Amino acid sequence: MEILFIIIILLLISSTVCVFLLYRHYERRLAKEIKRAQRSEQLKSVFLSNVSHALRTPLNAILGFSRLILEEKEENMSATQVKEMASHIEQNGEQLLSFISQLLELSNFEGSMPTFTLIEVNLAELMASYRREALIVTNPDVSVRVRTNLSPHCKATLDTNFMHQLMMYLLTHAAKHTAKGDISLFYKDFRRGLKITVSYHGNVQEEPVGEDIYSFLQRENALTLDKDASGLAMSLCKAIVDAFEGEFDIYTESSMKTVATVWFPCKLVDKHK
Repeated sequence: MEILFIIIILLLISSTVCVFLLYRHYERRLAKEIKRAQRSEQLKSVFLSNVSHALRTPLNAILGFSRLILEEKEENMSATQVKEMASHIEQNGEQLLSFISQLLELSNFEGSMPTFTLIEVNLAELMASYRREALIVTNPDVSVRVRTNLSPHCKATLDTNFMHQLMMYLLTHAAKHTAKGDISLFYKDFRRGLKITVSYHGNVQEEPVGEDIYSFLQRENALTLDKDASGLAMSLCKAIVDAFEGEFDIYTESSMKTVATVWFPCKLVDKHK
């Protein structure tokens, strides 16, 4: 009878401990999600204010030039004047399109960030697919080369969605700033993870990305109306790598060679098969 009583007491204690640990686990998760939601709301209020200000400039230009063409009499306008106004409308329209594309990229990133789906994939095939996509947006005089010291049979366990976003941000960014020469993509096993280096001789001096995406987006000029949204793209790269609990760096050498390095913990198998 005493043994049965002891067993019941032990079961009650173990059940209580399990419930307590489960409660603490979900309490931490809830606190993390609340903090994330509060941060996101704060960011959106500042961000929307900046966005509304940035959108007005090209929209006013498009509407202004459109009204001039519509309201002015044909005999008072030359073909050159009409063409010049149409050119201004086109330029501002392209700026708006670029700006909206940045907003969509940001929205997609923010919406899918909390979850990861890890699958095992062949690294050589994955990198070759990135190379094929990068060639579509590169100058005809630019080649994209993939190198590695790993076996072509090497497999990695990672989230292919975020990996694709990360690599296309880096390669598209490199393509925009490379008029001729090579874009080199090198990947290897490093510190129980995967290290990727993208290097190219570009035409801009890259600034190191030190702040997180939330700090970056609170800048007044975070999203630019320029087609080259370098700041956002590199900040998103850092955010993805941070989510992988990895490291991201980009810098330009004196010879104008830009090097972007990515490392994150990753399970690799058949590395030297």
